[in-house]
Amino acid sequence: MKQIKKIINIFSFALIGLSSTVMAGNSEPIKIVINEWTGQHISAHISGSVLQKAGYDVEYVTAGAVPQFAAIAQGNLHLQPETWGNNIGEIYPISVANGDIVVLGGTGLKGIESWMYPTYMNEQCPGLPDVKALIECSQLFAVAETFPKGRLIAYPADWGTRSKDMVKSAGLPFDAIAGGSEGAMIAEMKAAYKTKSPLLMMMWAPHWVHAEMEFDWIEFPDGYSADCLTNPSLGIYTDKVNDCGFKQGNISKIASRNFEEKWPGAFKIMQALTIDNAMQNSLLLEIDNKKRDLSEVILEWMDANEATWKPWVDAAS
Repeated sequence: MKQIKKIINIFSFALIGLSSTVMAGNSEPIKIVINEWTGQHISAHISGSVLQKAGYDVEYVTAGAVPQFAAIAQGNLHLQPETWGNNIGEIYPISVANGDIVVLGGTGLKGIESWMYPTYMNEQCPGLPDVKALIECSQLFAVAETFPKGRLIAYPADWGTRSKDMVKSAGLPFDAIAGGSEGAMIAEMKAAYKTKSPLLMMMWAPHWVHAEMEFDWIEFPDGYSADCLTNPSLGIYTDKVNDCGFKQGNISKIASRNFEEKWPGAFKIMQALTIDNAMQNSLLLEIDNKKRDLSEVILEWMDANEATWKPWVDAAS
């Protein structure tokens, strides 16, 4: 009887392996792009782990945020699950237009770059997050070095001067002080949060700080528009330009032209796969803040969230 059960089990495992091979269809590894930041590593490795669950062989290949598009368009790389639309260069829109790069849809992530403040400031400045309320409350954010203007912690100088340029062109009652580094900016956040002190900072999401502390984003009128650089009617004031906030990048999943033909099941899986800010923020907290190994964190997430990723795999059947 034990021998029969053993044979049945071996046969069952063989069927599972056969099923995975049939689903995969193509034994060639799917080459998934790895970029320079942890959030993209998370998206790439979750995508790869899910595809492996479906029986596909995957390979992770490091490529720059702009050079990657030529490799995808040529079919040398196959899948990029987190493409930021504000850092695409010239080849990307051309390759999408001629079909060499296929957009599989949004990742579910919402990329944000703007001014943020701790949510406890809503009580001290009624009307937030509206930017006009922020202007009225500017002295709340002042320090000795900036008084009577409020202090705005901007990106480090070598990251660009978007906040400083907008404050200057719009004549806003703030001094934009460049942060020394990402680490220095986070130290400022933690110190302010601990004492519930005022804080206004240029920041981005996804980021692990949003899993550890609560922030709100300043709301500018009508969002960003390139016309705001020349049309004064679009921003905070009717006689200023460059005062309507910041351009936000959409985040998409993309693949090479022949991806669907070579791996039709994987194509359906990647169309179904969704990663949102809360999910990525929580994993970033483990990896970037708690310094845990990425592969360990991803494996832990996969084990705990089969109910989330299994429907993605099922989409291929």
